[in-house]
Amino acid sequence: MRRGKPRGTPRVAIIGAGMSGLCLGMQLKRAGNGNFTIFEKSDALGGTWRDNIYPGAACDVPAFSYCFSFEQKTDWSAKWAPQPEILAYLEHCAQKYQLGPHFRFGVEIAAARFDEQSGVWRLRSSGGESFEAEVLVSGVGQLNRPALPEIPGLRHFAGQSFHSARWPRDCDLSGKRVAVIGNAASAVQFTPHVARQAAQLHIFQRSANWIMPQQNRRFSEAEKRRFARSKLRTRLYRWWTWASFEMRWPMFRGNRWLSRLVRSAALGHLREQVRDPALRKHLVPDYPIGGKRMLILDDYYPILSRDNVELVTEPIERITGDSVVTRDGRARPVDVLILATGFRTTEFLTPMRIEGLSGRTLQNEWREGAHGYLGICVAGFPNFFMMYGPNTNLGHNSIIFMLECQTRYIMGCLRALQKRGLKYLNLRREVMEAFNQRLQHELQRTIWAAPERSWYKDAKGRITNNWSGSTARYWWRTRRAKLGAFHAEPLAAGAGRGAAAARDASG
Repeated sequence: MRRGKPRGTPRVAIIGAGMSGLCLGMQLKRAGNGNFTIFEKSDALGGTWRDNIYPGAACDVPAFSYCFSFEQKTDWSAKWAPQPEILAYLEHCAQKYQLGPHFRFGVEIAAARFDEQSGVWRLRSSGGESFEAEVLVSGVGQLNRPALPEIPGLRHFAGQSFHSARWPRDCDLSGKRVAVIGNAASAVQFTPHVARQAAQLHIFQRSANWIMPQQNRRFSEAEKRRFARSKLRTRLYRWWTWASFEMRWPMFRGNRWLSRLVRSAALGHLREQVRDPALRKHLVPDYPIGGKRMLILDDYYPILSRDNVELVTEPIERITGDSVVTRDGRARPVDVLILATGFRTTEFLTPMRIEGLSGRTLQNEWREGAHGYLGICVAGFPNFFMMYGPNTNLGHNSIIFMLECQTRYIMGCLRALQKRGLKYLNLRREVMEAFNQRLQHELQRTIWAAPERSWYKDAKGRITNNWSGSTARYWWRTRRAKLGAFHAEPLAAGAGRGAAAARDASG
């Protein structure tokens, strides 16, 4: 069976300097591959942990599972890490692995086009610069573009207004009348801090969330020393944390016994922290537990009983220059408007224009909903890989686990390109279609299909964000790159080159 000629190390263009881009960059450096560039539209690394600086920002995954397994941090301050500590960890990783020369900050990639003849991706920045690379990797994630609500009058609000992911560094809410629109993952973290500063806080709730107790605690100095001394102890603790969360997966597949158990724990947490039955009634979700993102924290419910806090469940009708008006006609005067309205989660890679074979764009490919193969590859887009792509989000465990699986898969493809002398790897369409048909069938049997709307679904109701199985299963599917799923085009020209190369790649 015929192979292409050996080739040099492919140039890799990574879009995004968040956890995805850093993970791949670090592994490339560990493999001795320095032929890559990380493009970042901002002026600093960190992704979501750079953008979300609101008070109380923290991870909802235990800290020991929210760092790279090959760069384990052992001196976390607490079981659940705050934003500044996570960002500092990412900066440490970039410095230790000497990623500085590979960053191109302030460069927003606006478009990328694959040149089939040369086997090169041609990139263009929003500033007009041009770049080339044999391999293109998207590390922009799913939670990076704030979603702004379509509320009449919002643009005419005269006071201070901002999205929670664009929190002003000099924001002072002391003595202010504050309205928070939204009450999900970000809002429940920052509203306790706002409640202690503001003269009045109105929380506008569209739907209630299931909230589990966090029981956070700080690690003692003795614990930190023990973790630092024993890699085995640290590794076991990390995997115990992973396994304890992984055991929740059957609930998302509809296991009634586990669902009742978790629901009972959540309701018990609510009853313990909210004594008022009338208020408590508004805080019980109308969808099955796990159907939307479950929240984990201890200090949100108590603030709802404060004299200066009001939970508003009446829908918003409009916003005026100085107030929020609900459907019942009541106007609540406010000085500051905080939009905790989430992100445009189903518009993957927007607004970039990604053009593959025959001029086909990702926007056209995804007109019926974003999809791919293992959330990593898309047919018709050779040498293009995604991290935290479609259907790779989780509802029960750490996304870092998924990123490391994706990195390992991409690294396998890069080795194949180099060692087998391939111009490109292009996912076979029949492989992608069969994968997605099964995946969507499995997703319809999960609890995520129950709610009419959630950020896991697009406008048509298709679940585009979540993985349909356990993380163990994703690891198994991505433990090595199965090159038989690709058409492999060699560098050398010759009769029958496509079929020969494909057989060689799969063997």
